[in-house]
Amino acid sequence: MVSEWGRRFYGICSNNTEFAWESVKIRRDKKPTLGVRLMYSHVDDPNDRWIARWLTVCAAVIFGMILLGGVTRLTDSGLSMVEWNPIMGTIPPLSQEDWELAFEKYKQYPEYQKINYNMELSGFKTIFMYEYLHRVLGRLIGLLYFLPLVYVVMRGMVKPALMPKLLLLFVLGGCQGLMGWYMVKSGLVDRPDVSQYRLTAHLGLAVLVYGYMTWLILRLTAPKRPLPPMASYRPLILVALIYLMILSGGFVAGTDAGYSYPTWPLMGETFLPPALYADGWISAFEQVTTIQFNHRMFAYSLVVIVLTIGIGNYRASSDGRVRLASLLLMAALTFQVVLGISALLTHIAIPVAAAHQSGAIILLTATLFFAHARITERSRI
Repeated sequence: MVSEWGRRFYGICSNNTEFAWESVKIRRDKKPTLGVRLMYSHVDDPNDRWIARWLTVCAAVIFGMILLGGVTRLTDSGLSMVEWNPIMGTIPPLSQEDWELAFEKYKQYPEYQKINYNMELSGFKTIFMYEYLHRVLGRLIGLLYFLPLVYVVMRGMVKPALMPKLLLLFVLGGCQGLMGWYMVKSGLVDRPDVSQYRLTAHLGLAVLVYGYMTWLILRLTAPKRPLPPMASYRPLILVALIYLMILSGGFVAGTDAGYSYPTWPLMGETFLPPALYADGWISAFEQVTTIQFNHRMFAYSLVVIVLTIGIGNYRASSDGRVRLASLLLMAALTFQVVLGISALLTHIAIPVAAAHQSGAIILLTATLFFAHARITERSRI
């Protein structure tokens, strides 16, 4: 007896368009699992609901990608793969000969010659796998975004106003991948470390993609909170400040500035460390003392700003969503501050430092949720 799936497959392969369409429709009309059914079940438009689910999965994977990128940096693994092969690079070394060949290529570059000259093959395998997984996850995100994008476009599920936004995300994602290799190339020359400028740009693009995707998800999943035509977008200033704070963290990571003063609340024995801005304004980007000091001052300023805004909106607003967003914003800030201090006091322990980077993305997410709630507070239906 031919199974139901066999009949569907036969219908599609035999170019029976009507049968194939019915098969697809049967699959779409089937009740989804409990987890999928609960995700955004309040959204009436089925197309918006499925697009929001797809973007949420993509955003979650990008979050993991940012976390893995931070671990790759913390373990000094980013320069272990000295070639960029978008297709063949997805296949790792499979034999002892393959591993030895990859190791020999690594030995030709400054990081091995100046820093890891005592490294054995077993140690190389460890750092190689961090970078390999980071790159493979990047390619997976590309497929996870591109293939469903083609599907929803071909099915006419995307509203005209949403189409350019989805295409922009695709372009930004591609640029982020190219920036990753451009960053790695900067560490394959005389200086066995990547440029802090390129590292920060690489991080900034990843966070930009995540942030914009999260904003689209918020809009799709809140159909009864449309953006008013004359909306005040001042709450997005807070989002911009959090984004700049993350970029500041990129310079800390790119210069290893976190190791320079593993103390708190003082930097060493003073609040104002010696040699602050010793080289002028360029110190803000290239001198570890100044970079860490600026990151701390930026954090202290954000604590005051976020707590003022959060407490004020929680007390003044009658909108439950705004009040909830205010609480989440302040909780995420507190979580991130504790992680930042802990990272310093543990001398940048990898689990704590990685959690600190994740905390920054959580704080950005909470800030976007708050900004959307505030902007749509008076236009909610």
